[in-house]
Amino acid sequence: MKSMPIVFALLTGLFWGTYGPTLANARFFEKSAFKPYVMIGVAYLVWGILGGLVGMAYTQKPGEAFLTFTKSGTFWGFAAGSLGAWGALTLTLAMFTGGTAMPQVVMPIVFGTAVSVSAIVSVLTTKSEVNPMLWVGIAGMAVCIVIVAYFTPHAHPPKPAADATPAQTKA
Repeated sequence: MKSMPIVFALLTGLFWGTYGPTLANARFFEKSAFKPYVMIGVAYLVWGILGGLVGMAYTQKPGEAFLTFTKSGTFWGFAAGSLGAWGALTLTLAMFTGGTAMPQVVMPIVFGTAVSVSAIVSVLTTKSEVNPMLWVGIAGMAVCIVIVAYFTPHAHPPKPAADATPAQTKA
């Protein structure tokens, strides 16, 4: 199924695209920038372990040891997880330091920068020739970040629920 990578990439964009607004809601209800980050860590742990185990079971080859890891694979896996967690932390910090008032600015910067950095890292770590159109695309991404950030409407955080007890009236 040649379309599966595209489907999963689109789902990643959907999940990560809703991450910022969802984080803003969590911050609003917790009245804290870092309480939601603790739950983000719990979610990473739960879904990372469950997803990893299910994926390993699904793709396991006959005779392959189920829970064996190499030193290099462990190192790079931990590095990738750390980068993901640091990304979540720095997004929390972006929102904490004023980004909640402008998530429509923060999120395009996050995702546009991620695409560009990924391309630059690939350029630096491969020995292949680079098509100049890559640099045009990265410059275009910067322009698109500004356009998307400028024209995205700002959604206000939800209002807190009203007190469930009726106000006492004076007799």
